[in-house]
Amino acid sequence: MPQAIPSGRVLRGGSGDAPDGRRLGLTLGLLVLPMYMALGAPSVALPVIGRALGVPFGATAWILAAWSLTSALAMPVAGRLMARRSPFRVLVAGVVALAAGSALAGFGPTLAVVIIGRLIGGAGAGTTVIAVFAAVTALAGRERIRALVIVAAASATASGCGTLLGGAVTAWLGWRAVLAIPVLALPLLLAAVPGRRALTRNGGREGNNSAERLDIVGAAVLSVLAGSLITLLQAHSVGLSTSVTLVVAAAGALAAAGLWWRVRRTPDGFVPRRVITARGFLPAGLIGGTVFAGYYGVLFLAPSLIEQATGGGALEAGVLLVPAAACSVPAGRLAGAASARFTAWQVSAGLAALTAVGVLVVAIFTGPIPVVVGVALTVCGFAGAQAVLVGLAPELVTAHDRNTAQGLLTSVINLGGGIGPAAVAGLSGIAPVPVALAVLAALPSTGLVLSLTRRPGAGIR
Repeated sequence: MPQAIPSGRVLRGGSGDAPDGRRLGLTLGLLVLPMYMALGAPSVALPVIGRALGVPFGATAWILAAWSLTSALAMPVAGRLMARRSPFRVLVAGVVALAAGSALAGFGPTLAVVIIGRLIGGAGAGTTVIAVFAAVTALAGRERIRALVIVAAASATASGCGTLLGGAVTAWLGWRAVLAIPVLALPLLLAAVPGRRALTRNGGREGNNSAERLDIVGAAVLSVLAGSLITLLQAHSVGLSTSVTLVVAAAGALAAAGLWWRVRRTPDGFVPRRVITARGFLPAGLIGGTVFAGYYGVLFLAPSLIEQATGGGALEAGVLLVPAAACSVPAGRLAGAASARFTAWQVSAGLAALTAVGVLVVAIFTGPIPVVVGVALTVCGFAGAQAVLVGLAPELVTAHDRNTAQGLLTSVINLGGGIGPAAVAGLSGIAPVPVALAVLAALPSTGLVLSLTRRPGAGIR
């Protein structure tokens, strides 16, 4: 049987039944396809949704941001749950919530109901992602990279090719069917049943502290802080009044103070101090978050920019974005190969630079081709960051905190996926789109600086 070692890896035992990274990666990559299609597919349908529901285009950014927000917030919770429940059970719960929320969003009569459905579906998606990565990061080093590369390529391809699927479904079946696409995760869950042993053997590895009662206060203040930040970023685009904006700002400030107080007062709470102060933990999360923000921010605007340039509809925009999505496969493989020769910080510097350049290409140049090229560059950054940075969690902390660290690190990274569209939507309401994108490019540029300031010896290969 596999034996756990301090780095959080799983060694091959004498029975030779250790899971193969490529096989497990293909199984789990198939499962995450509907989740990441839920990001790319709606982005093409946003102009249609705005017109159908009679809301400003900027307000539809909540359809992407809501998903990313609850997805990010559910990840630390899922990481804690896996200290007491097997990842397979957490996976099933996540897929059920994913499907239920997506069905609600698909039938929502108003934008508010659609957003509620997306919030529920996003929470299910975040829970599912953590269960998937729990199985992947339990593998040995080389097998772990193989599985991560496949899952990263699958997620990036799905989110990018989701534009083609979203365009086709919008044109033929309507925008409601687009929002219901993640329901397909239910039958695909059957494909993960053969890998149940790999998912189960990773459960319950953390110590008793992690299995204690969930810190509801810590989870609540973190949720309020993240929600307030995203709401403030697009306050203008959704037409929030000054008084409501001030209330949201005050809630965010109080939540930030409450989180700081909670971390100091409860070291083993929802955000454990020993995890977030681990060397390299916060830089890895911030770098990944800035890359994700750049990708999702561009993905939010790209379909509408292409439609304006070509005069076509959602289907044409989806077709033109397919080559950009295809870049995720070689990008994930190249990032995995580069991680064998360079430190994670050096690889992440290149990924952040690619993302920043991609955002600037879309900001500076006009026409459909520059948009596709810019999206392709950000897709490379997104796929590579998943393959490199997500696999760092087990290496940055002790095996005792592996699941907790995995949830928190992936949460910080994915929170950038909510910040990107919210920032672009908010800025587009008060400044030209090129200016909004130029500001967005500052986020992955910050990630580049963080990567370059890490000492080469401080990273994990």
